[in-house]
Amino acid sequence: MMEFFFEKKDVFLLKELEKQCQKEKGITSMSVKEIVTSLVDDGMVDNDKIGTSVYFWAFPSKASQNDSRTELLTALAEKRTEKCHLMSEIEKYKECDPEVVEGVKKQAEISKDAANRWTDNIFSVKSWIKNKFSFEESVIDKQFGIPADFDYIE
Repeated sequence: MMEFFFEKKDVFLLKELEKQCQKEKGITSMSVKEIVTSLVDDGMVDNDKIGTSVYFWAFPSKASQNDSRTELLTALAEKRTEKCHLMSEIEKYKECDPEVVEGVKKQAEISKDAANRWTDNIFSVKSWIKNKFSFEESVIDKQFGIPADFDYIE
């Protein structure tokens, strides 16, 4: 069937294909529709509906495009698999990435500042209680569960 299209280099209706393929290639007219449909599904034959008619065609250049396209699709699939593998390798070592380490350092600095700010707040409240109610610092620490070694983070 493909030889027929390549030799004729023309556009055909289904009825024309059924008649001419039977005469020239010996393909029974009953199976032409199935063959053409299969070739269209595989992308080897093009078709287009104009009005109520459906036209079919395949030119010799189509054969070379299909081969190179198949090769390119195979190469693309291989490259995608390789990329996926490499991305998983990168993910394993992400914790050693200088940008990630720098981000962790910044986050640690922010957390340290926040902890020291709360420590400062606690000392301020302790001082206010001590001045307002004349309690000793040890009594305030015991009452609020503040450990004896409570201090700023360096």
